[in-house]
Amino acid sequence: MSRHRDAPEILLVRARAGEREALDRLLGLYRNYLRLLARTQIKVVLRGRLDPSDLVQEVLANAFERFDQFKGATEGELTQWLRKILVRQLADQVKGHQSQKRDVRRELSLDALDRSVVEAEGILVSRLSSPSSQAARRERSVLLADALEQLPADYREVIILRHLERVEFSEIARRMGRSAGAVRMLWVRALEKLRAVLE
Repeated sequence: MSRHRDAPEILLVRARAGEREALDRLLGLYRNYLRLLARTQIKVVLRGRLDPSDLVQEVLANAFERFDQFKGATEGELTQWLRKILVRQLADQVKGHQSQKRDVRRELSLDALDRSVVEAEGILVSRLSSPSSQAARRERSVLLADALEQLPADYREVIILRHLERVEFSEIARRMGRSAGAVRMLWVRALEKLRAVLE
């Protein structure tokens, strides 16, 4: 398959024409993006009770089944639609856990959750993004999520903790079992590597 044939806009047209394989490949392009957003949101509301990959699998299955409900025509509209599915799936998980614990103090509205997901995406794009011709064609947040997935695990972890979860270096050091100085050096190397991957 050529790269052109696998471009999101081409896959979107083919998926609309009823090609299930094209739809499967199209939705697969957003796995890393959704997993990154899911991770940041799960940390906020479920604290280790739900695996981001499991949640993303549910989101993609839901999107596959209900693709006929997607009315957009661009990648930006598709990522927004997928985000809304993610928010609904996560809200359902939160409700399930709340009903088990009956803790009304942890109630979270869909609107608040959606704002939180959009904010996480905005942080990802604004703080880590570098302009490129590819980013002009694709959603930058999707490209960044894919680039992060290419990094070594410790590089990815320090960037996510620092930039998306807004964790202080001292706390990152504690979580990673390193000194604060070592974490700062790791962070610098991780950002350099991320910029190289994005370029």
